[in-house]
Formats: sequence, C-alpha cells, structure tokens
Amino acid sequence: MLLRGTIVVDAERVIGDGAVVVSGDRIEAVGPATDLEVEYPDRERRRFDIVMPGLVGGHVHSVQSLGRGIADDTALMEWLVDYVLPMEAELDAEGMRLAAELGYLECIESGTTTVVDHLSVNHADAAFEAAIESGIRARMGKVLMDKDSPPGLSESTDAALAESERLIRRYHGAEDGRIKYAVTPRFAVTCTEACLRGSRELADEYEGVRIHTHASENRDEIATVESETGKRNIHWLDEVGLTGEDVVLAHCVWTDDSEREVLAETGTHVCHCPSSNMKLASGIAPIADYLDRGINVALGNDGPPCNNTLDPFTEMRQASLLQKVDRLDPTTTPAGTIFEMATRNGARAAGFDRVGELRAGWKADLVGIRTDAARATPVHDVHSHLVFAAHGDDVAFTMVDGRVVYDDGEHVAVDAARIKERAREYELRSTPSNGANTGSQ
Repeated sequence: MLLRGTIVVDAERVIGDGAVVVSGDRIEAVGPATDLEVEYPDRERRRFDIVMPGLVGGHVHSVQSLGRGIADDTALMEWLVDYVLPMEAELDAEGMRLAAELGYLECIESGTTTVVDHLSVNHADAAFEAAIESGIRARMGKVLMDKDSPPGLSESTDAALAESERLIRRYHGAEDGRIKYAVTPRFAVTCTEACLRGSRELADEYEGVRIHTHASENRDEIATVESETGKRNIHWLDEVGLTGEDVVLAHCVWTDDSEREVLAETGTHVCHCPSSNMKLASGIAPIADYLDRGINVALGNDGPPCNNTLDPFTEMRQASLLQKVDRLDPTTTPAGTIFEMATRNGARAAGFDRVGELRAGWKADLVGIRTDAARATPVHDVHSHLVFAAHGDDVAFTMVDGRVVYDDGEHVAVDAARIKERAREYELRSTPSNGANTGSQ
C-alpha cells in the first residue's frame, strides 16, 4: 500500500505532498509522493490530508470503559474506593472482555495504535483476547493488590505473582510481538513490600517484560505511603526495585527534587495524564521540569471514569496548555514537543522498538487524518494543528502492524456495532442510576 498525504509528518520532519510505502508489517519508504509513486507503481494507493505515526496511550484503563461517568466530581481516593474498585470487582469475564473491546474501539478510531494498559485483578485473559482480536498494539498486565483492598479484588501475594507469571507465559510476545506484558502492581497503597519486590523479580526473570504502576498522583496517597514506609513514594519504589528503564510510572504529580533526581538517574519513564489529573484535582505534574532533566515523558488518557474520553488529541492539547499556565510561560511545551511525547516518547515507554516514527524498516503503525473541518482550515503548522485543533473524530484511517483496522468510519477487525450494543445492555450493579440507560447503567 502507498499512503499519500498532503502532509506527511512525524516528530522529526514534515513532508509536503509526501507518501509512506508499506510492505507487510513494515514501512518500506518515506518521501516525496511523486518519486515514490514512480518507484512503486503497483501499490494500492490511498490519499489523506495528513499521514502520521499512530499515537501511543502511555497509560490507559481499557477495562474501566463501562464506567464512564459513574464517578464525576470526586477526589481520587473516594473515586477509587467508592466507585471504580467496586465496579472492577463486579465485572465477570464477559464484562471484562466487553469493557476492553469498547476501550480499544475508542482508541483505534481516534488514532491510538499502541496502549500501555492497566487492567484489573481478575479475568485478565479476557482483555488480552480482546486486544489480540482488535488489532491494537499493547503492553498490558493484570493488576496486583495484596493489601488494603476491597473484597473481590484482594488476593494473596503468592497468588497475584503466580497469576501474573501464567499470563506472561501465555501472552508475552503474542501476535509476533504485538502484545507484550507489564507486571502491574496497582500502587504502593494496595501492595505489600513482598508484592512490589516480587514484581521486580518477575519482570527480571522474563526478557522484555516491563513494570507499570501508579505513583505520586495524589497528596493523600503520598502521605499514606510515607506513614507506612517512612519514605516518599518514589524513594520507596526505588528501594523495592520499581524504578529503571523498564518501568512506566503513571502520573508523578507530587514529586520533590530528590525524587526527580531518582527518576532521571534511573531512566524511569513517566506517563502524564493531564485530563485525569485536572478532573480529579490531583494537581499539575511538573512535566516541563521532567523534560528539562532528560526524563522520558509519555502521554496517557487514564480511564474513562476520570477523563471521560480516550481521545489522544485531547490529551495533547491539555498537556501543553496546562504546562503553559503552570509556568506562566507561553513558550513551554510547544506543539512539536507534545507530539513527540504522544508518539516516539510513548513508544519508548511502552518498550516497543521501531514504533512511533515514520522510518524505513519501522513498524507500519499509521494514521490518516481529515482536515475538512472549519477548525482545520487553514493548516499553517501541522504540529500546531494536531496538538491544538485536531480531534479524534478527524481520524479516517488506522493501520497497526501493516493491517488496516479502521477505514473511513468503519472498524475492520471487529463488529463495532455489536460491541456498543452489548455495552448499552450490560448492567453495573455498583453504579448509581440516573434513570437513563446510556451504556453503563
């Protein structure tokens, strides 16, 4: 296939009237369209206004997709304990698969081709199978919770680690490496020291397995960890082995200078979730400072109950604006930097090689964008447009691993209409009813 774009763009370059040639699961060539159409005359041709790399959701909760809107206007710990954890606890295997299917639908149709997905304690197989079928690229793992956890989610340390290992053996590297595993302790508040250290040991045992957890999202969380361990959150995670190049820490809103030094020195990845941090009033993560220190920062949506969308373009816009107002500096986090966070930086955090840029030999994870809306007219600077004006519904085409999964408003790999119908019918007993069946009631 040859994808021609009025603009072809990644974090490094912009090509006017460019093209990307795909062979199998790889990009074969990138360059001026007139040259490539002559060189590859027999390729199927598609044309879009913008052709770009797929975006990376560096921290998502696909399995919370059935809970969109159930916990608005609450603080993090209330949101988690009173609403989200009870919802996760009641999901059976069917509900878990359906929630994941719904989440991946939204990601794919809004230009996200790769996710780092924080699942739940139970029925992780169902989400893995949904990811395989959807065609998305995913780094994902079951949640571990062995302390201070509600009924239905609490498990013993040994059981949590053993189930994680079973899933690693079954799914890590599946689909020719499109699916990879992350050992996923929920966060220090609900995990014993043995669980956290065991997570590190398990990740070290299997090549290519990473670690993904939450950290320093909320001041109450930090106070709890400090009262139990005598250390601030990042220092505690560092002590038990949960820092390093193979670790993705979501949020990192409340860190002091010494903790930021640890993140930089260990090469730990941070995933910024601006909409979630704003909605839960958790605070403003010091992203500009992280970047200045050389810390790799990715972007994520978090979960539908605290966002309420998995649209990656929304997160790009929010990420830039939030840092500008926090620093009172309009030059902070320009569009090009944000776009890099959402593509190349995200792929680095997720641990996928040759993903996130348009280069020959790299994975063919590509998105075609429409610019026929009034807010897309004219496009003076393509990075500016993608970060500040584009929406997920501008996506016309999504390809993962050289496979078309979304084309002109239609999902190719799955029955999207049936998934949405089932989601409307699925009942969550733990959610408050507002008298309307809107998909999660």
